[in-house]
Amino acid sequence: MTRPLRTAALFAGVVARPGEDHLALAAGGALGAAGYELRHGGYNGLMEAAAQGAARHGVPITAITLADQDWGPFNPHVTDVVYAPTMGDRLHAYLDDVDLVVVMGGGVGTLHEVTSALYYATTIRPVPVRLLGPAAIRLGTFLRTEQWLVEGPTRPLGFLADLPDADALEKDLSALTSGSPQ
Repeated sequence: MTRPLRTAALFAGVVARPGEDHLALAAGGALGAAGYELRHGGYNGLMEAAAQGAARHGVPITAITLADQDWGPFNPHVTDVVYAPTMGDRLHAYLDDVDLVVVMGGGVGTLHEVTSALYYATTIRPVPVRLLGPAAIRLGTFLRTEQWLVEGPTRPLGFLADLPDADALEKDLSALTSGSPQ
């Protein structure tokens, strides 16, 4: 398969809340069907479920991890690995040329990735960030309510959208790939 025209970073955890495995599988499938290659941490849980869904469409699945850490084996759907020397390099490997960030539930590592993506999208480049599913939407609501994430003239939030389920993601991907406004 030729390289997809678009790349999506998935920030999601290894522990799934009820229903999230199915959502991650469907999200990966939707991304792969829309021609997005997938970047993720490379491990199990929601990352593996999304990778499984994307792999069904033959898109590349890249694990991005730290060079000096051993968090166990990568999931069987990983086709390429980027070993970053520092956490900063790891985040840049995710974000510098990504076309879309999809966020699901996770732990503190996912939280770090999500806040980095939000900072990146408000400060560097307005890459679309999609909060997918109840846990991610609750996080976004909290960040807005507590004013950790505030829209202003120099920091518009038009890049950010809440997507409750895989159907909403599919519709959003259709709009993104057709060039419609975010």
